Amino acid sequence: MTSPGTPEVSTDVVERFQPTSGRLPGAIGLLTAAIVLGLAVWPRSTGTPLGVAIVACFGALVTWLVLLRPALWVTEHDLVLRNILTTTYVPLAAVDRVLTTQVLTVTAGERRFISPVVGYTLRQNVTGRNRDAKAPSAVDTYQVFVEERILFHADTARERLRITKGSAEQQALASGVRRALAWPEIAGLAGLALVFVAWFFAH
Repeated sequence: MTSPGTPEVSTDVVERFQPTSGRLPGAIGLLTAAIVLGLAVWPRSTGTPLGVAIVACFGALVTWLVLLRPALWVTEHDLVLRNILTTTYVPLAAVDRVLTTQVLTVTAGERRFISPVVGYTLRQNVTGRNRDAKAPSAVDTYQVFVEERILFHADTARERLRITKGSAEQQALASGVRRALAWPEIAGLAGLALVFVAWFFAH
């Protein structure tokens, strides 16, 4: 809750960027884990099937964290990078540079933040290093489109705040980066690991 006279900060999504790797591998991983879990639970045994069921749950959680949880979007004030176990909120006006290699790297002040959501494949990286290759544009690749859209939102945020790129005011905004841990997922990983260890020593 905000105090009287304090403007509310909107967390509504202005633009969301789709992962370049797609969501299909993650969906297949979850489906596989669900099938294994069903087959393990069916015998209703506390022996090996229970151990397999615990591993299947752990695998499903890891699949979610690695392949499905990472996301990248823009709100009115922040660039949000949701990674495996953290979510980072970078003030848009503080963004200096955006570069895509195998991952997306955002620079704000002297700090760099990485998102695995958008990136080039190894083949695309090799092709991009070819000196004779034409520099890709937003029309050519989705990765460049994402870079340009983030920079557009950053420029818009600076115009709204009436600050210039490279100014002391912009550098000061970089100290406003916030990071939140994915506590439910962390607790799930720790809990499943402890349950498996207890099962292992019990058998």
